[in-house]
Amino acid sequence: MAKPKKPMTAAQQAAAMLHQAHQRRERFAPLPPGLAPRSAEEAYAIQDAFLALRSDKLGPIAGYKIALSSVEMRRFVGVDAPQAGAILRSQLQRTPGKVSAADYVRLIVEFEIAVQIGEDLPKADAPFGRERILQAVAAVMPAVEIADDRDADYAQLSRHPYELIADNGWNEGAVLGEGVRDWRSLDLGQVLGVATINGRKVGEGRGEAAMGHPLEAVAWIANHLASQDRGLLRGEVVITGSVITTKPAKAGDRVEFAVGGLGKVDLLVG
Repeated sequence: MAKPKKPMTAAQQAAAMLHQAHQRRERFAPLPPGLAPRSAEEAYAIQDAFLALRSDKLGPIAGYKIALSSVEMRRFVGVDAPQAGAILRSQLQRTPGKVSAADYVRLIVEFEIAVQIGEDLPKADAPFGRERILQAVAAVMPAVEIADDRDADYAQLSRHPYELIADNGWNEGAVLGEGVRDWRSLDLGQVLGVATINGRKVGEGRGEAAMGHPLEAVAWIANHLASQDRGLLRGEVVITGSVITTKPAKAGDRVEFAVGGLGKVDLLVG
């Protein structure tokens, strides 16, 4: 006789609702009372369950993202700390990347500096600082984050500050440039990134926009994972936060992000 299934936890129930909303391409909306996260801890439990459901189709975790990396964005959403999300393997592309706008409710893109980790950073070695991260980074590259805000009402986010965590920071993948291994002569805080869409400049920003320095952002992710009894592993990628404000993207757009000393990354939206 088959063993009876264990009843779903509240986090699993919330994750199932999120997963169904994504599959149905429904507009972003808060979870119902009783399932909505009341703390970051509850929100990350939902995120874990949500990622487990998505991983059946999209593969295991291959990297991480940081949402709300700027003080201004945290103030806007009503939280006092950045938020972490994961990137699943099949959603990680190398330049030139390609996506279809029809696969999203409302496609948005962000412009980031990404790092590839060259050695494990286990939880036992936490806390991590910038110097330890510097030793562990194998390569650095420009990246375009692919996200879907599902036509969210941004003015309402501050009323539900943990919903973004539960929904994995709206991440739908990233396109990475070619990894630069000889990057240590660069001041990653001062490198200038320039974004264009269809050849028209839409913004520029320096690496310091990512929590003061991209490696500080990586340290934050490593310490966050350690707090969750996890490690940042060799081969994984961290996109460190957008240095330029988020832009919408539509079918026919060619998105390019070039960073001084690190090359460029391209995304074609079909």
